[in-house]
Amino acid sequence: MAGDMDTLFTEIEAEERLKAAPLAVRMRPRRLEELVGQEGAIGEGSWLRTAIDNDALSSVILFGPAGTGKTSIAAVIAEQTRAAFVEVSAIGGTVSDLRREIEAAKQRLGATGQPTILFVDEIHRFNRSQQDALLHAVENRFLVLVGATTENPFFEVNTALLSRSRVVELQALGDEAVAAMVRRAVADERGLGGRYALEPDALDALVMLCAGDGRAALTTLELAAAMVEPGTAEEPTPITAATVRAANPHRALPYDKNKDMHYDVISAFIKSMRGSDPDAAVYWLARMIDGGEDPKFIARRMYIAASEDIGNADPNALLVAAAAFRAAEVIGYPECRINLAQAAIYLALAPKSNAAEAAIDAALAEVRQGPARSVPDYLRDRHRPGSEGYGAYKYPHSYPGGWVDQRYLPEGLERGCFYQPSERGWEAYRADAAARDRAEATPD
Repeated sequence: MAGDMDTLFTEIEAEERLKAAPLAVRMRPRRLEELVGQEGAIGEGSWLRTAIDNDALSSVILFGPAGTGKTSIAAVIAEQTRAAFVEVSAIGGTVSDLRREIEAAKQRLGATGQPTILFVDEIHRFNRSQQDALLHAVENRFLVLVGATTENPFFEVNTALLSRSRVVELQALGDEAVAAMVRRAVADERGLGGRYALEPDALDALVMLCAGDGRAALTTLELAAAMVEPGTAEEPTPITAATVRAANPHRALPYDKNKDMHYDVISAFIKSMRGSDPDAAVYWLARMIDGGEDPKFIARRMYIAASEDIGNADPNALLVAAAAFRAAEVIGYPECRINLAQAAIYLALAPKSNAAEAAIDAALAEVRQGPARSVPDYLRDRHRPGSEGYGAYKYPHSYPGGWVDQRYLPEGLERGCFYQPSERGWEAYRADAAARDRAEATPD
């Protein structure tokens, strides 16, 4: 009887804690059918869906942006599995905590045959020794690990642990998935219980503001609902777009400095300038600025692009990039955003040539892989004994047009073997002009 009473009180306490929990926690799915927006990862026929349905889950790392359903999937596993479900904090958890849970899992498995699922949220926060403590238990199936992380596990999780787990990647939620999640929260008794009516433009605002983060959408909905008095199921209180925007005035797009999103956005920025699209370049620049990216990092990448993608098609591009870097150094945010934007637009609109990069890379390949080639005698330094026998060097300025026919490359290499000018901008003009000057200076 005492055991039954203890269980009853525990259930009552759990219910009371759930009532006080945030809306995003109260609305966590309890069944697979309630999960939305991750059909590729957990839809019909997927490995994860099949494993949960058959209660045959093996260790898995759930990887994806914040608010995409990693903890929700863990909650469904907890509801639908016959296994004991244990959660360890990756922030406050210690090696001793892990060893205690591993030992308990071994005892449980040996005594009753019941498996244990260990859920570790933000598993990338575990240090190496903590991750290593899990290896033996995972390998021998004393427990099943379900790890969740917003960081790329191939960089942040030990290779040995990864090799014993299945990585399942989740994507940012689409607009329809977020809208379905919000509508359910408005109507469900675990959520707002039908006491509020979300106007269509308010739903649109919620979807737009959350940027694919389901948890953010539910948090904003909860904040908006708290700004007005609740109604009844018969006369629900309307929630307007203005209320939603007052609850969350700033759309926070995902941007994690020094992580995957950081590299994706800078890559899009560079490729937009290379592709001569100033609007796209300014958009990705704004994403970086809004995410708090170091302006000097942005300017350095423009510095590189000025030579790599524009080069001598427009030599001024390098000067513009240099000025942008200097502005980032001495001015900083917020004003240097204008300098960065000016430079990004200039680089996007400039004629493009990768001839400088191609030339130096080809020359380096020749130097590293080709034979040793001697400097022609007439080009060698004259400040040494015996230099009078080197042969005559033709000084270009002593000839009409400042040019004279003379070999500068070592034997075995010919003009045009490295540098191939583009047909655009200053580079094309100077290549044509240089060819004309040589033709005019060469006697018939």
